[in-house]
Amino acid sequence: MAAPTPINKTEEEWKVILSPEQFRILRQKGTELKGTGEYNKFYEEGVYNCAGCGTPLYRSSTKFDSGCGWPAFYEGFPGAINRSPDPDGRRTEITCAACGGHLGHVFKGEGFKTPTDERHCVNSISVKFVPGNATASI
Repeated sequence: MAAPTPINKTEEEWKVILSPEQFRILRQKGTELKGTGEYNKFYEEGVYNCAGCGTPLYRSSTKFDSGCGWPAFYEGFPGAINRSPDPDGRRTEITCAACGGHLGHVFKGEGFKTPTDERHCVNSISVKFVPGNATASI
């Protein structure tokens, strides 16, 4: 999959497109309360797209129950997710490569039995699920 086309909008444009809670999390790097997100315990087949711009981010086959209280994935689509250290250096933030929307954080080496030994801890509000065959071409 090719790197997504960058999407540049002003904060005012994002405020028109996103709900106040989406804006708080995607644009202001907020976090949902643990265990409250709609996709935390959701395991249907499909693809999770960025809630801000629609870029495909994760296949449902990479989602797993980490017990952390947020949706967890062990890998995203190649080139779809950027990583950058938080200012305090303790965590690594993950953002949509197309629009820069805050998704959550990625953690390595926690011992989960996944192919990557990574946990992408993602806010449900940062993604939008598209069921099954609606994404067969991805």
